[in-house]
Amino acid sequence: MAETVANHILARLREWGVEQVFAYPGDGINGLVAAFGESDNQPRFVQSRHEEMSAFEAVGYAKFSGQVGVCMATSGPGAIHLLNGLYDAKLDHVPVVAVVGQTARSAMGGSYQQEVDLQSLFKDVASEYLVEVNVPEQLPNALDRAIRTALVRRAPTALIIPADLQEEEYSPPEHVFKQVPSSPPAELRSTAVPPEAEIARAAEVLNAGTKVAILVGQGARGAAEEVRQVAEVTGAGVAKALLGKDVLADDLPYVTGSIGLLGTRPSYELMRDCDTLLIVGSSFPYTQFLPDFGQARAVQIDLDPGLIGMRYPTEVNLLGDTRGTLAALLPRLTRKDDRSWRETVEKNVTRWWETVEHQAMLDAKPVNPMRIVWELSQRIPENAIVTSDSGSAANWYARDLRIRGDIRGSLSGNLATMGPGVPYAIGAKFAHPDRPVVALVGDGAMQMNGMAELLTISRYYRLWSDPRCVICVFHNNDLNQVTWELRAMGGEPKFEESQALPEVSYADFAAGIGLDAVTVDHPDQLGPAWERALNADRPAVLDVRCDPEVPPIPPHATWEQMKATAQSVLKGDPNAWHLMVQGAKTKAQELRRGR
Repeated sequence: MAETVANHILARLREWGVEQVFAYPGDGINGLVAAFGESDNQPRFVQSRHEEMSAFEAVGYAKFSGQVGVCMATSGPGAIHLLNGLYDAKLDHVPVVAVVGQTARSAMGGSYQQEVDLQSLFKDVASEYLVEVNVPEQLPNALDRAIRTALVRRAPTALIIPADLQEEEYSPPEHVFKQVPSSPPAELRSTAVPPEAEIARAAEVLNAGTKVAILVGQGARGAAEEVRQVAEVTGAGVAKALLGKDVLADDLPYVTGSIGLLGTRPSYELMRDCDTLLIVGSSFPYTQFLPDFGQARAVQIDLDPGLIGMRYPTEVNLLGDTRGTLAALLPRLTRKDDRSWRETVEKNVTRWWETVEHQAMLDAKPVNPMRIVWELSQRIPENAIVTSDSGSAANWYARDLRIRGDIRGSLSGNLATMGPGVPYAIGAKFAHPDRPVVALVGDGAMQMNGMAELLTISRYYRLWSDPRCVICVFHNNDLNQVTWELRAMGGEPKFEESQALPEVSYADFAAGIGLDAVTVDHPDQLGPAWERALNADRPAVLDVRCDPEVPPIPPHATWEQMKATAQSVLKGDPNAWHLMVQGAKTKAQELRRGR
């Protein structure tokens, strides 16, 4: 039987090592769906409950595997649904390839059913590479280039394949004019290192400093050992951008934790007091959490020329691979014998973790959300993967989860979209079926799409050699992050009609589809619940009823934020007294430990 275009696409994906495609069917990709059946489902067609979830699952897979994630959707509405997940990939610099169907070529331009101008629709999100394939000879070059571009540029790319073309017989490009060949799939890795003169300039800046701070992002993940060595030589403290939370373990005494609104007090103090700043693989955007302009001499290392020198007035910009660049820099650094700065950083870190523990143990109604993550930190396996959704759950992930061992973690960093926590976990399980995965998810995100994706987990978990996949729901019946933003940024009280969520038992839903499920409504139940879920023989849902009035206080609350929150209380916030008490108790722990 002749090879069709659809058959060839799947064969080429197999050559690239693609083992699964996260997708949802539709008649715009019927040729491709048929090809999956003819190829014995290789690569595996992983059916989500919604195309947006397919894209998120591809993003989660790519984040945790380091390989390209592939998602697929039908024409028109299916392609439209992919967009949010693809923008998540674009903003977090994740390699994802979207393959989308299109109306048959003979009907294009005829206002046909489900005909959408997909090139216009995708031209921003897939700006690095977007092509509509209209003849078989465009393949395999178009697919190869989409994958190579996604991997090298760390960005989403897209292929548009008309429905009728998928069923045509494949014919390869020939050695003739106006046809373009391709090369076999191969590993792509950059090892570029800046010139020696620039390395020397950077070393001069770092050697001259007496209070060195390092900020790492996800671009430093492959250079963790080199970062540790630089920190040891320079006596630096190391803060972590949110996407770089898993780069270094939190049991290193000089690691100050996350930075920014969701960050820690010692990270704020590190940036406030340093005289030298080294930024490694991060484009952290909130300059108010970096040193004052002119306070610190700064060096930045990044592989992307579009992201270097744009967040802080850096004196030296080193364009290159972070690991190779740091390795070249290390021999030029002089060890600082005065360790007083390091000692100060380590004391601040010790006090902070004491503060976090005391804050987590404060009484709340019924459960303190900080304690949920604190108790997880005491029990989490050192090879676990943690995903977090956006919202207040991200605060507790950022501040309270202690990274140790080989723990990996991520969330929607720059788009900060609701809804990826559960599909990221699914992508992580397909990337590492032998590792336990934990998702920290608010009840708003669970109602938005997480409950539906529990069905996807129930369907596929038997494929995973380690079936543990724990979905922890912060059940407070409140769209909590926005509620606090209304109070702290707008000075407005909680508006019940927009913020309150309908009541539902997430544990009952999970149990009804064959998952393990535990309801927690008292803090003493948390530890045993985590132990049960982390030792279960199947995925589990922890339905934890927690207090929405425990405030996600930033590491340095401004006068404007405090005034706005007070105004919201005076305007008649429905939970005014309770939120004032919880806020006072939480802040008191920080002030007490600070002394």
